[in-house]
Amino acid sequence: MSEDLILQAFDLKKHFPTGASKLLQRPTQVVQAVDGVSLSLRRGTTLAVVGESGCGKSTLARLLARLIEPTSGSVVLNGVNISTASSKQLLKMRREIQVVFQDPYACLNPRHSIGQSIGTPIRIQKTMSRADERHRVFELMELVGLSAEHYNRFPHEFSGGQRQRAGIARALALQPKVIVADEPVSALDVSIQAQILNLLEKLQTDLDLSYVFIAHDLSVVRHIADEVAVMYLGKIVEIGSPEAVYGAPAHPYTRALMSAVPVPNPQAGAKRKRIILTGDVPSPVNPPSGCRFRTRCPKVQDICSAEEPMLIDRGQGHPVACHFPD
Repeated sequence: MSEDLILQAFDLKKHFPTGASKLLQRPTQVVQAVDGVSLSLRRGTTLAVVGESGCGKSTLARLLARLIEPTSGSVVLNGVNISTASSKQLLKMRREIQVVFQDPYACLNPRHSIGQSIGTPIRIQKTMSRADERHRVFELMELVGLSAEHYNRFPHEFSGGQRQRAGIARALALQPKVIVADEPVSALDVSIQAQILNLLEKLQTDLDLSYVFIAHDLSVVRHIADEVAVMYLGKIVEIGSPEAVYGAPAHPYTRALMSAVPVPNPQAGAKRKRIILTGDVPSPVNPPSGCRFRTRCPKVQDICSAEEPMLIDRGQGHPVACHFPD
């Protein structure tokens, strides 16, 4: 593993058995939520994973932090394979990688004060005394823009933005190097989204953090990501710098996503052609053969159903999984 790389995933898969047969007492179907994802995160950078709802982004986030067990594949953090780590080893590794969840209310215990919730990782890891823990929680609250008077308040007394700040503070409690942010602003108002994004950028600079940022809104990640991976039906179909992916998208699915991003200039937006995808949306239980996007692709040909396109650079300057990229 290169010293510049802090987190890597190799051929990561997660299949959920479903539809158990009462007669055979075994699953009759398998949901292929994540199916062969490989990616890398460089130190001090942000990797954004984008795609429509149901494409497997959140499942991937949980696999990277090993909140769920992979069906196959591996995740390497700082040169250590956390996919095969024991419970004792994983407890120690939790100090290196933490998660910020999508719903800032559901991830906080409603019976615990904000101060107690932020200090929970410290108590579990037993890294300091109770007195030092309280002092550390006050530092974290100040770091994310909460005041000391909020310590004894409960989650229902806060706004959505304040609760997300508390969630970020809790994720920083053990001084991790990697933060997996699973759609951290999608449940917030637009004005609050900007505040949280600015906070995350500032924390990254001040604390030398590396982010895996999950999002379905491409406009959210355009200015904060160093690399963008586009996900469709459990697979990465295009990955590259924001300039490459936003400026010259090569995969038909990426182009369709980009055409749906709102444009601040009404005149420019009126001139832009919106790409409307047709065809059936495939099921992750029974994905199409070959290219998974072929049932909705305007450029589909015979080879698309017979052969799955590899995620490689086809002359566009960045990897794309398409037989006929733009």
